Amino acid sequence: MMKVSRELLAFALFGADVSRAADTVTLGIRPYWLLEKMNPSSLKDSLEECAATKTSWAVTDMTIGHRGGATMQMPEHTIENYKAGAMMGAGVIECDVTFTSDLELVCRHSQCDLHTTTDVVLHDELNAKCTIPWEAGNEPKCCTSDFTLEELKGLCAKMDSSGGTSATTAMEYVYGGTADWRTDLYQYPCPEVVTHKEYIKLVQSLGRKFTPELKTPSVDMPFNGMTQEDYAQKMIDEYIELGVAPEDLYPQSFLPSDTYYWVANSGEYGAQSVALDETDRNETAARAFHDELIANGVKIVAPAQQMLVRPAEEGEDSELGIVPSVYAESAIDHNLDIITWTLERSPPGLKVGDPPGLTIDDLWYWSSLQSLNLTDGSNFELLHVLIHDIGVIGVFTDWAPTVTFYANCMGVGFNASSEAAKDDSISDGSSATVDISNIAEDLKNVSSDSVEVKSTDSSSSGAARALRVAARLASIVVRAAGF
Repeated sequence: MMKVSRELLAFALFGADVSRAADTVTLGIRPYWLLEKMNPSSLKDSLEECAATKTSWAVTDMTIGHRGGATMQMPEHTIENYKAGAMMGAGVIECDVTFTSDLELVCRHSQCDLHTTTDVVLHDELNAKCTIPWEAGNEPKCCTSDFTLEELKGLCAKMDSSGGTSATTAMEYVYGGTADWRTDLYQYPCPEVVTHKEYIKLVQSLGRKFTPELKTPSVDMPFNGMTQEDYAQKMIDEYIELGVAPEDLYPQSFLPSDTYYWVANSGEYGAQSVALDETDRNETAARAFHDELIANGVKIVAPAQQMLVRPAEEGEDSELGIVPSVYAESAIDHNLDIITWTLERSPPGLKVGDPPGLTIDDLWYWSSLQSLNLTDGSNFELLHVLIHDIGVIGVFTDWAPTVTFYANCMGVGFNASSEAAKDDSISDGSSATVDISNIAEDLKNVSSDSVEVKSTDSSSSGAARALRVAARLASIVVRAAGF
């Protein structure tokens, strides 16, 4: 116990080297609180059994730290957030990549969000350089491309918020507006803006994997002589320079052309390119998009979580009331691996009007399930369908412990070295459990490539889809176990 306490103390100080504690996973109370909020189900029974009996928790690649993995409580894309996400079990950590005026790469969720994620408008000389400077009554626009790296390094990162147009002083604008379910507790004294290379070195030291997102530029390209392809290649080059293994890299972009470029030009470093998708597509459009990805060699698609699910209709077999959408079925039919985003990004309640004032805009990630009896515990119900029924290989989350808890209890998403995950994951034979670690030996010769799928239209049977999902899960087992 003393050893753990010292590691956690080192983490709390943030200036200490916590790499020795990289595999000490702590969950806190939130997963247990969410468990209490679940609607009755066999899944809840299984997770309650796990919570009562499991004694250790392991890092899992199913948990992807969105903007770090502790973003619900900590300023995004900071060293503090990355360390917290790693200590809460994230096996993969994200950096959103954009560029400065001197063409250095930094981690920011948007090229033009500095006015809400840093204190830039408090610095008169830097505020004046913003695309739209702050002044009372207006909304500023401050972009990484407005500044040099040296100038950005003088800023303090903060929770993403602002006092809006009602702010009468720069201080009110910078430090106003934090959502009441978030906190400013961890933004002091001054978290730094992180460079892409600093992120890589930190994640290397923590033994985690990388998923950088090449942010779509908010300025015209070429910019200061850098083309879009130069930008895409520069991001990959920094992983090559720092010796990252290509199998540990999942480069992402919302621009399909970026992923096509990486597949065609970056060799092994582009093999796991991820095509992000937020477009609301009908079945025909989804299948056409997935056809295009396959034709260009992209093997992983990453839609928003609500795009993958829908409420079950009368007569459909679903204890939880959630089934795969036509988008999910198309991705499965195309043998695309699926990653999704973003769990724990929404305000508590998850239901429009509950608590009062919650709108559909607040609950975009839950918009396709609003007809259900949603509670905060529905996070686990959604996770179960995403992982068990659809076969996603990773879930972006603003709070890593939620996915880490589920993945540990169900035995999914582990590296071969994650022994702690294998000792007491649950398996009671019910349909709500998926302890696939116990069947790795039987399935080691099975992969998704071994399942021939001749039809990619909506006539695919439920049995065929179930077989494809089983093969995908088997493939995850094979890769995780190292066969």
